[in-house]
Formats: sequence, C-alpha cells, structure tokens
Amino acid sequence: MNTTTLSALAEPNRLLIVELLREGPLTVGEIADRLHMRQPQASKHLKVLNEAEIVEVRPDANRRYYRLRSEPLQEMDSWLGTFRQMWEDRLDRLDDYLRQLQQAGKDEQS
Repeated sequence: MNTTTLSALAEPNRLLIVELLREGPLTVGEIADRLHMRQPQASKHLKVLNEAEIVEVRPDANRRYYRLRSEPLQEMDSWLGTFRQMWEDRLDRLDDYLRQLQQAGKDEQS
C-alpha cells in the first residue's frame, strides 16, 4: 500500500475532488465551480492528486481534463481487504461466543 495515496486523500477537499471525479473527467474550472472553491485552490489539490498518481491529466486544446486512475484505489482496496478479513474473523468469533452464552442461558432455564 502506497502511503502517498492515503496522505493525498487525508485532506477533505482532495477527497471531495476524488468523489466528484467518480462521475467522469472534469476540468479544473468545473471542479472549482462544483465544489465552490477558487480555481487556484482546486489546481493545488489536483497537483497533489496528480503527484500521488490518483488522477491523470489529458490536455485538450486549451483545457486540461482530470480523471481518476483506478490503480491506486485498487491497491488501497486490497490493503483494506486485509483489515476487512480480520474484522470479519473477530465478529464471527464474537457471534459464536454470543450464541454459546445464549445457549447456556437456555440450558439453565430448562
């Protein structure tokens, strides 16, 4: 897991930009308008996301379109998957324990 990805997404505005780009490629101006921020502010956040390789830029005449790259997000999903499995195992054990307690309670009442 690349910690650069986590660091880049830790900033709330950058996370909002990533969520916005899930819908498809957008220009800096479109991102700034939709998130009610100034264009230079949006550009700074996009620069960080680009350096972290979370987004890529495609020039088109005098515009630059930003789109999400799937690879860093897939890597993060794989990394998080290890934690999902750990919690599923722990919750399964808790479920087993609670069933044992429930059964013990029923046995005492009989």
